Amino acid sequence: MRKLYGYFRSSAAYRVRIALGLKGLGYEHVGVNLVPGVSEQKSDPYLALNPQGRVPYFVDEEIALSQSPAILEYLEEAYPDVPLLPSDMAARARVRQLASLVGCDIHPLNNLAVLMRLKGELGADEEAVAAWYSHWIIEGFTALEALLAGNKETGKFCHGDKPGMADIYLVPQVWNACRFKVPMDAFPVITGIDAACNALEAFQAAAPENQPDTPAT
Repeated sequence: MRKLYGYFRSSAAYRVRIALGLKGLGYEHVGVNLVPGVSEQKSDPYLALNPQGRVPYFVDEEIALSQSPAILEYLEEAYPDVPLLPSDMAARARVRQLASLVGCDIHPLNNLAVLMRLKGELGADEEAVAAWYSHWIIEGFTALEALLAGNKETGKFCHGDKPGMADIYLVPQVWNACRFKVPMDAFPVITGIDAACNALEAFQAAAPENQPDTPAT
């Protein structure tokens, strides 16, 4: 049985949920509450599974992996019937470039550990944290918008007219941008791709508001 340890608002876990949905793979959701003061990711039982103490953590029979890029690449190789990467080498490189812009340059600067250090050890208030978050979103999305708008391979989705790996990285970052009230008017291509993705069942089912561990409102 596949298990995905995650948190409803984790961008990295969100990516894996989308990939599993697009590939039609069922799994058991195991919630790991990251809220400061609860911090289940720092508990001894969870650290015994994943010494880094982060989410997601994915189990597929005897395979157990942390780090969303590794999980996504595993899913792509283990379950190739619904590919998330193009067959052409140059196209695959382009998709990985787009995904890496989000996964390597935007998300690491805005994840929970960074925001908590800004608030805690560095004493930043909510306004300063929001400004930090917005800065890295806008800088990254400005480059990403140019790459998407200026390339004939961009279609309804980041690459062509089928959702794939780049979209899996993009959509959670747009969700976070909206959560932090980052203006999106300057990014019409990104906004259009996000809307196309969120019209699909796999993206809807993976959304933070639709997870078993989403707090009741």
